[in-house]
Amino acid sequence: MRSRALQTSSMPILLIYGPTASGKSALGVDLARHFDGEIINTDSMQVYQGLPVITAQPNVDEKNGIPHHLYGHMDIDQSGSVARWRDEALATIKDVKKRGKMPILVGGTGLYFEALTRGLADVPPVGDKAVAQAATVLENGGMEALRTEVARIDPAAAARIQGGDQQRLLRALSVYFQTGTALSDFHKNTHPALPAGSWCAMSLKPPRDILYERITHRFTEMLQIGALDEAHFAAQRAVSQTRPAMKALGLNALVCHIKGQIGLEDATQSAVRDTRRYAKRQYTWGAGRFSHWPVIQGETSAQRFEEALRIVENSNGAWGASEEQA
Repeated sequence: MRSRALQTSSMPILLIYGPTASGKSALGVDLARHFDGEIINTDSMQVYQGLPVITAQPNVDEKNGIPHHLYGHMDIDQSGSVARWRDEALATIKDVKKRGKMPILVGGTGLYFEALTRGLADVPPVGDKAVAQAATVLENGGMEALRTEVARIDPAAAARIQGGDQQRLLRALSVYFQTGTALSDFHKNTHPALPAGSWCAMSLKPPRDILYERITHRFTEMLQIGALDEAHFAAQRAVSQTRPAMKALGLNALVCHIKGQIGLEDATQSAVRDTRRYAKRQYTWGAGRFSHWPVIQGETSAQRFEEALRIVENSNGAWGASEEQA
């Protein structure tokens, strides 16, 4: 049932960010039921077909009859991008609002949210030659050489890109090889895709010990409901390791297990460890880039729902007013 506090004409676009396994998908569905909304995926891995379990895409029961958009619509051999997702998301938002529904964007990819609330740089297309040049740096010298080269041509990007984020480092380098201009220079002139006053954001931040327990439990469940089958599918497709889909948490470890390189226990430990490290990076992103977003810390779904309702209903229509200045 739609909340009486919000009329169709004044409904904001809801943005729900949080680390993996934080309960944001369930919260999105609860809010969609309450406000008569529809869910739009804001996770870079959940766009891929064939990996619904490994990427934790909501299943039929979890969707609970709520329309979900931009999940599993790309082949795993395709390379998604922030720009492509932004364009698809904006078109979906427009369609959802046209039907009088509330768009609710849910996910853990911070860059996707920033593409909407801060803007995306107008970077020229990068050709195969530039991509190959960047890949050669990685192949010849590994991650250390890749990061060193990015730091040389684009120090700001190197400082911004965390840890071993291979995809973003390759992107920064390939843009430079293509254009002769640092990616960070393109980023200096951006404009929000969503107008100030049109959206309301919130960030989930459950206690880390509880989140880490959920991650372990969830991966065990994934193994029971098809994660290994999905790893077989990916291995049979022989998709290049440079494709984004192959970076799905736990996928590489399970493929290594299937190939007989490691045991299932080691694969599980590797997947859980990598997922916890990724969640830690998501915490860091939320604390830094979204520090002004209201935080939800409830340990149960009911607590998270009540906190989210208070955020929406106490905002008094002041949606997204300070993002550009943040």
